[in-house]
Amino acid sequence: MKKLFTIILIPFLGIISSAQDRLTGETFTTRSEVIAQNGMAATSQPLATQVALDILKRGGSAMDAAIAANAMLGLVEPASCGIGGDIFAIVWDAKEQKLYGFNGSGRSPKSLTIDHFIDNNMKYVPFYGPLPVSVPGCVDGWFTLHEKFGKIPMAQLLQPAIDYGRNGFPVSEVIAYEMESNYESLKDQPGFATTYLRNGMTPKKGEVFKNPDLADTYELISKKGRDAFYKGSIARTIADFMKKHGGFLSYDDLATHTSNWIEPVSTNYRGYEVWELPPNGQGTAALQMLNILEGYDIAKMGFGSTDYLHVLTEAKKLAYEDRAKFYADPDFNDIPLKELLSKEYAAQRRELIAMDVAADNYPAGDLEIETGNTTYLTVADKDGNMVSLIQSIYSEFASGMVPDGLGFVLQNRGQMFNVQDKNHANALEPGKRPFHTIIPAFITKDGKPHVSFGLMGGAVQPQGHAQIVVNLVDFGMNLQEAGDAPRMRHRGSSQPTGSEMTNGGTLNLESGFDYRTIRELRKRGHRISFAVGIYGGYQAIGVDLDQKVYSGASESRKDGQAAGY
Repeated sequence: MKKLFTIILIPFLGIISSAQDRLTGETFTTRSEVIAQNGMAATSQPLATQVALDILKRGGSAMDAAIAANAMLGLVEPASCGIGGDIFAIVWDAKEQKLYGFNGSGRSPKSLTIDHFIDNNMKYVPFYGPLPVSVPGCVDGWFTLHEKFGKIPMAQLLQPAIDYGRNGFPVSEVIAYEMESNYESLKDQPGFATTYLRNGMTPKKGEVFKNPDLADTYELISKKGRDAFYKGSIARTIADFMKKHGGFLSYDDLATHTSNWIEPVSTNYRGYEVWELPPNGQGTAALQMLNILEGYDIAKMGFGSTDYLHVLTEAKKLAYEDRAKFYADPDFNDIPLKELLSKEYAAQRRELIAMDVAADNYPAGDLEIETGNTTYLTVADKDGNMVSLIQSIYSEFASGMVPDGLGFVLQNRGQMFNVQDKNHANALEPGKRPFHTIIPAFITKDGKPHVSFGLMGGAVQPQGHAQIVVNLVDFGMNLQEAGDAPRMRHRGSSQPTGSEMTNGGTLNLESGFDYRTIRELRKRGHRISFAVGIYGGYQAIGVDLDQKVYSGASESRKDGQAAGY
């Protein structure tokens, strides 16, 4: 009898599992949107979200709350972000009814040239150690953004992270996994073990972790300001540390660092203006993908269909070949942004796509390196101001190098430079900003704010941005559904060099896509693979101007939380 019951139960459960038992009708959605009137914060760690809310409740601006949350994330999510890294932002100023773009990325050491790598027969900048370290732009970014959009003193914004650094916090699940995933490669880097390891291991989920050195560094910055980091004792500690360990980053490199206000770039996608930041970041690739996709009836294809995933992947290949060739520091290159973002150019590129077969290669571009670990957050305040902010140290724990007693790791963003071809747009040059993967995003409608969003995760970001926009616009999903929906990620260049990762690349598909679709994609020539943890981490805030209500979303791929009041 028991055996008979089992036979009957299995198909019955199959019927239940496929039923549309969610209010939204989307079986992949983890929860409803968060909705509130007076303010909203969405970050990748709940303690950071709560710190942001506390600042908003005290009358702080969206920027105040974003800075406080970012400082907190540098403590609680140290494998992904921190003041040893860079920062970018798109800010909606409600009073001026205007979007501002901000580039807070640092430059390469002035004493480091491409000849160092050529002479030593090095084809790539190493991921770890002193060579990939570039100037950290985060702290200057905080103070520059705060000067324009802040209301509460910086000392008050950093105090929550200072307190948590000294008293400790329980490490959350995904962050514990990320900290553990790469520490073996970094444990011998100077300062790393002292700061991040306990008994030779990174902290486990739920373990209380303290970083008093970082708390002291934050406190010094809160009291003495930006110059403490770039011209004071912190700068001298970093410079001495780098010299001691064979690095090139100097005191002068830090003392002369500046951030830049920049104009965001956009494209109109079916009536919505989608905004990104121009190079040296990769946001333009998301806009190029959307321009190509706009020529197809995506809604008719349907979410998760073979045709949709096929054209999405081919659009990615096309955009990323331009990404590899053109995207670099605009101070050193004349980048044809107007042409790259034109609808006419998109139409030309679209003609290269065949619906029945995946391309092994497209013209332009060269090899790309796919990695990256980042944190994204977004905040909105009671006055209608919205901040889309992304901050990163690049790969997991970056260079692995922790300057003496400072409690944070130095970024390895210089690893992105090309050190094989002096004529490449992204070739290493002294004082040059490297190609950057981290990109905030924003959507407006009829000149008004609509959605502030981002999706962390290295080279997946433009692909993820395009998928979020398509989910919202073509498939009519809400903010939470758009982030929870299963994603694709295409990896590798399409240039035909003979290896698996370059001859057409590999299409990674997250669980949730129908296997019949996967079979059809394989028939068209896509190399399909499955992987864990490479599809990014999304946060978003939408605004309903008629109701004066915010909606927030934070997906289940991270430890994050969206919360409002």
